Amino acid sequence: MIKKDSKSLSMSVFEELEEKILNGKIKPGENLTEIKLSSDIGVSRTPVREALRMLEQKNLVQITPNKGAIVLGINEKDLNDIYTIRMNIEGLGSRWTVENITDEQIKELKEIVELQEFYMMKNSLEQINQLDAKFHEKMYEYSNSRTLQHMLSDLHHMIKRYRKISFNSKGRTEKAIQEHREILEAVINHDPDAAERLTINHIINAKENLLKIIKTKVKN
Repeated sequence: MIKKDSKSLSMSVFEELEEKILNGKIKPGENLTEIKLSSDIGVSRTPVREALRMLEQKNLVQITPNKGAIVLGINEKDLNDIYTIRMNIEGLGSRWTVENITDEQIKELKEIVELQEFYMMKNSLEQINQLDAKFHEKMYEYSNSRTLQHMLSDLHHMIKRYRKISFNSKGRTEKAIQEHREILEAVINHDPDAAERLTINHIINAKENLLKIIKTKVKN
């Protein structure tokens, strides 16, 4: 049930449906109709219609007049595109972070990586996942570019489910934390070239690992 707070109903419906699509609770190929959604969510058809249009603008559904909306979700090409775009933007973000970061911000990054290493010993994957997201968020926050931060936040939001799948796969967690440590060392050493290169390699490794998992699932 959607809560009728200060947000518009259509935005609330959109966010609920987007979250379910991105988390895989609503799967590609499913048909979403205004009548069923309005009944399930507990709102009128008008905010549902507006929410479906917003989802179509984000290429998450395809609306067919009088038939409803078919869920497109995120496919393998989308993932490949998103990770490729991330390589370039996030690599640039790491370069800018080195150029703008303060001593206090370096301490914050060190604490995040050290906590990841601590929770790795405890095998606390949920904590590690949260810290992984925080490390990336802080890296592009410290780039001092609101535009870059906005773009990367949106990309991370779209694939958070897939990042978690990749990060939690066998051997990837330890490797990703080590890659974070290497990026951190480049930041500490004020080496923008190394920070950019290591960030790009980090995302390449994550992409290759994820696509390997997806292809294995398809074969099975």
